[in-house]
Amino acid sequence: MLIKKKKIGLWEAVSIAVGTMIGAGIFSVLGVGAQICQNNLYIAFGLAALVSLSVAYSYAKLGSVYVSNAGPIEFILRGIGDNAVTGTLSMLMWFSYVISISLFAKAFGGYFLALLHIPAQPLYLAVVEVFIVSVFAVLNFFGSKAVGKAEFWIVLIKLAVLLSFVVLGVWSVKPELLKPLVDHEEIISTFYAASVLFLTYMGFGLITNASENIEDPKKTVPRAIYLSILIVAVVYISVAVVAVGNLGVEGLIKSKEYALAEAAKPFLGQAGFVLVSVGALFSTSSAINATLYGGANVAYVLAKKGHLPETFERKAWFNEPEGLYITAVLSVIFAIFFDLNGISALISFVFLVIYLFVIASHYRLLGEVEGKRVLVLLNFIAIFAVFITLIVYQWEVQRGSFYTSFGVILSFFVFEVAYRSITKRKFAKASAF
Repeated sequence: MLIKKKKIGLWEAVSIAVGTMIGAGIFSVLGVGAQICQNNLYIAFGLAALVSLSVAYSYAKLGSVYVSNAGPIEFILRGIGDNAVTGTLSMLMWFSYVISISLFAKAFGGYFLALLHIPAQPLYLAVVEVFIVSVFAVLNFFGSKAVGKAEFWIVLIKLAVLLSFVVLGVWSVKPELLKPLVDHEEIISTFYAASVLFLTYMGFGLITNASENIEDPKKTVPRAIYLSILIVAVVYISVAVVAVGNLGVEGLIKSKEYALAEAAKPFLGQAGFVLVSVGALFSTSSAINATLYGGANVAYVLAKKGHLPETFERKAWFNEPEGLYITAVLSVIFAIFFDLNGISALISFVFLVIYLFVIASHYRLLGEVEGKRVLVLLNFIAIFAVFITLIVYQWEVQRGSFYTSFGVILSFFVFEVAYRSITKRKFAKASAF
């Protein structure tokens, strides 16, 4: 007798995205955002949310029709076909997980050393970064089920920490520290910050990956995407208000690697510092675990073979163990040689490229997928403007990140052309829902 699997409801789908978005990103880039736009940090988080909603429109429409674990690559494959560009973007998606792991590893190192009162010197940071990535790579190799089961509790812990931070800290906020800066340079800096902080909202795409198991995906997927972004925006803006309002911008910048823990000191003392630091360690380690086991696994095999098995275990690496080693090693390299600013800008760059192609694909698929042509065009223009803003920021502040971003795309394209001609691999389309 066949047992029908229970479908995921609206709030379960929302929890998938919120649990992914909230946590590691806010712990790792709060100080980075403050360094870029100072008092306007909470405004930058709000702008980043609006940018995310622009992308979410296309994800919502496409995800309710095309069901695939390949996520955005499925949308792009439908929109522009199977060619070298699609292959390059699939490798770029895998690379986005690589640098995400490096961001989480660097954040883990900053909070870990601060908690133990060890100076955040490059050598010490490098040792911790190598250690934490290696631990999860080894666990992944052996397929540890214990770590996977622990993720639910880790998510609860990090959400509880952030909620406590906001509720307890809002009463001691100093309004003068939150006064918006409205001169020309600060407004530009706020848009720069929004283009970088954009990375903290990227988890909403996971809802489309799970759409096959969602009740009434045509209605539930869009609602879940929009709700998750709005919920996360409220949390991020609240955290930014409490952090800036208690510690001030200079304090956040000074403690950039562990900014959120330092921001808890004014109203919770050393106990608050320890509480938030422990929460950050749980959060960043959970993010490394989930990204290495899940996203990077799927993306690597997709980039290599052009398709995914219909049924898969996310810890299996699809019998492609070299993907685990390559992903882990590259993540460590980027963590060691780039600072938080550089890694953050690089992640946003990669995702913005993918998002531009997703929106362009939505435009080309309007005959098959719902959506207003004018709105899709406006969203494309908005995301392209953010993309240009980020490029300018990289050129002016993160020159190494700028060269790396374009170097990676060019290298992947050249590799894809050669790899495609040798292996003759084709990308397999998923069936429409």
